[in-house]
Amino acid sequence: MDEAQRVNVGGSVNGARFEREVEPRLLLSDFLRHDLHLTGTHVGCEHGVCGACTVLVDGEAVRSCLMLAVQAEGCEIITVEGLAGDDLHPIQAAFHEEHGLQCGFCTPGILTSLLPFLRDHPDPDEQEIREAISGNLCRCTGYQNIVSAVKLAAEQMRK
Repeated sequence: MDEAQRVNVGGSVNGARFEREVEPRLLLSDFLRHDLHLTGTHVGCEHGVCGACTVLVDGEAVRSCLMLAVQAEGCEIITVEGLAGDDLHPIQAAFHEEHGLQCGFCTPGILTSLLPFLRDHPDPDEQEIREAISGNLCRCTGYQNIVSAVKLAAEQMRK
């Protein structure tokens, strides 16, 4: 593609500023994985159905396979790599403690989907949790340990 057809995009990913020239049709998921080498954002169905590619854009859960990189201009993006500081984020620690993952493919999308949910629902019941994770497909766990992990994370985050 010739340089005239590229677009400048800039913003923040996991607290680090970025500025790149990209093709206008480049998906945010591909930008994160291939241009920024943040491979924790997984690509599953490429249709926005499975939730594996979910990241936070300005604090809200977004399917990065349905968003163009140019749409992220000026946005603050958080991927699963940006959740932990020196220690695991409480939701990551809860997933570890409650065995809320098996193969781990869906886990980054589930974790990033749950952050805005727990922000808005600090004391969710089981039905609310199940509804919140209904947009994330997991072929391994059967979801019960995920629900238990979310309950534990909510409890830890309230403290």
